[in-house]
Amino acid sequence: MSEYHTSVLLDESVSALVGSVDGVYADATFGGGGHTAAILSRLSKSGRVLAFDRDMDAIGNRIDDSRLTLIRSDFRWIHNHVLHQGHKDGIDGVLADLGVSSHQFDTAERGFSFRYEAPLDMRMNQEAERTAADIINSYEQEELEKILRLYGEVDNSRRLAQMICKARELSPIETTGQLGKAIESALPKFAEHKFLAKVYQALRIEVNQEMRSLEKFLSGAAASLKPGGKLVVITYHSLEDRMVKNFIKAGNIEGKVEKDFFGNSKAPLKAVNRKPILPQESEIAANTRARSAKLRIAEKEEE
Repeated sequence: MSEYHTSVLLDESVSALVGSVDGVYADATFGGGGHTAAILSRLSKSGRVLAFDRDMDAIGNRIDDSRLTLIRSDFRWIHNHVLHQGHKDGIDGVLADLGVSSHQFDTAERGFSFRYEAPLDMRMNQEAERTAADIINSYEQEELEKILRLYGEVDNSRRLAQMICKARELSPIETTGQLGKAIESALPKFAEHKFLAKVYQALRIEVNQEMRSLEKFLSGAAASLKPGGKLVVITYHSLEDRMVKNFIKAGNIEGKVEKDFFGNSKAPLKAVNRKPILPQESEIAANTRARSAKLRIAEKEEE
């Protein structure tokens, strides 16, 4: 499983999650199975784990353990599945690692990385219809500019969108190499990789509707927890982290706190750690993809 993906903040996240050895927990992002395996290792024979992933490659990492139920699904539907599995009174904890797996980045034909010459795909669910190439070639200039600015935080998003639209008039942009050539003159010297990472992040988020899925997941996870249950989320960029932080604070991604008649917050969760937990330097040295990770922990309020 380590060849598929190296789990980030493994001990910190699983320790925060598992409070009862007989509990029922959900790993909303199964991936290589590292977090799931660590959760199972802490449970008794009566403990249970529900794990989710929409990527068939990840489903192939199934762990042979009768305590595990592996579900191929977008994690936005977590509450539906928790109810379907018979846990109408709630479960003890939900964990989500929002990072893209190393396998997805390192498998050239998946198109997640500008390091390889490959089709512009980027679909986490390989049965989904829309690819990154579809977005690049069909979105209006204003739409491209918007996703580059919002999801990639690209400074010169307007110029970049213009360049993409101009290039695709001559020929469809269907590969990573063609996209790189189309925007080559806009790449900042000595920071090309960082800039391209932002562009690819924006496209990936749009292809997979990641922000919409995350919003629905947070609501579904909160609804799935029993009082005292834990929500543990690892984020990798500011957009995700802001959404998670706001939801924990207010019960919505805007961070607008609503109060009842008595002045009490209506938010279903309360923060366990005021500041995010960050990886140790030793973990970052061993796995550079951990460098931007932030771990937030929340607890379901008593009803």
